[in-house]
Amino acid sequence: MQFFLYITDFIVPFIILAIVTYGVLMKTNVYDNFIKGAKSGFFTVIKIMPTLIGLMVAVGILRASGFLDFLSSLIGHFTAYIGFPGELVPLTIVKMFSSSAATGLLLDIFKEYGTDSRLGLIASISMACTETIFYTMSVYFMTAKIKKSRYTLPGALLATFAGLVASVLLAGMMFKGV
Repeated sequence: MQFFLYITDFIVPFIILAIVTYGVLMKTNVYDNFIKGAKSGFFTVIKIMPTLIGLMVAVGILRASGFLDFLSSLIGHFTAYIGFPGELVPLTIVKMFSSSAATGLLLDIFKEYGTDSRLGLIASISMACTETIFYTMSVYFMTAKIKKSRYTLPGALLATFAGLVASVLLAGMMFKGV
């Protein structure tokens, strides 16, 4: 285990060194290419800034208004029948829009129920098994100038559902000590 920890300290510097070495061997101007890429990335951030602000404001309003708690109690009655705790419904919904807002909810769950509780385990695994669907779609499609999402949303929702099922099953096995 200590060996893997030692290796992880050097992965990023090694990759950077490998990229620079490859660029020098290919006789390209590595620094100019880096500056062009950084400039392009900066303009991409400027383009997506309104989307980011809109998503963060919307999540903040939903959370502060109590709508997420209302939705949690409403949907939680149905999800309890399939083994998914109603307390995690707001986390699941918010995670589809904003990972940072979901992290705030995750910390609230940890404070209330504990990190090693069944809810804490399901929440942790579901955060790793799901994606910020609407954030990713809006940023990607806006940047790539794609107008029709086609099957992206249904596929992403299906993948999120699979991640949630996996989180319940894995946390159940971990909680029972299997």
